Amino acid sequence: MTYTVKEISRKMGISPYTLRFYEKEGVLPVVERNANGVRMFNEHYLDCIEMVQALRSTGLPLAEIKQYVELYKSGDSTLPERRIMLAHQKSKVEEQISLLLKTLEKLNYKLALIDAQDNKFEKLP
Repeated sequence: MTYTVKEISRKMGISPYTLRFYEKEGVLPVVERNANGVRMFNEHYLDCIEMVQALRSTGLPLAEIKQYVELYKSGDSTLPERRIMLAHQKSKVEEQISLLLKTLEKLNYKLALIDAQDNKFEKLP
């Protein structure tokens, strides 16, 4: 099955501008075009977009995503390098999660204090 820019944009939650930019920058593979020059995206392209979105959501810069894509294009001989890149980014994400969990605990504690103080004055014997 193939998709147009508009369909991919809606399906993946990514703007047409961003799709074209990613393709131009080499972050996404070059898209095949039909006889009229319209970009036609296939299922493999959906997987590529999902991977780029996942890496971007971790804070990985586009330059490093492009490097990962280039390694991917080079084949299985680059598996060790790709593994190192992803493992490093995974560690960063785990650190972010840990920090967010600590922040959440602090917020929950403060909310519990506020609730306790608020309820103390509303429920007099």
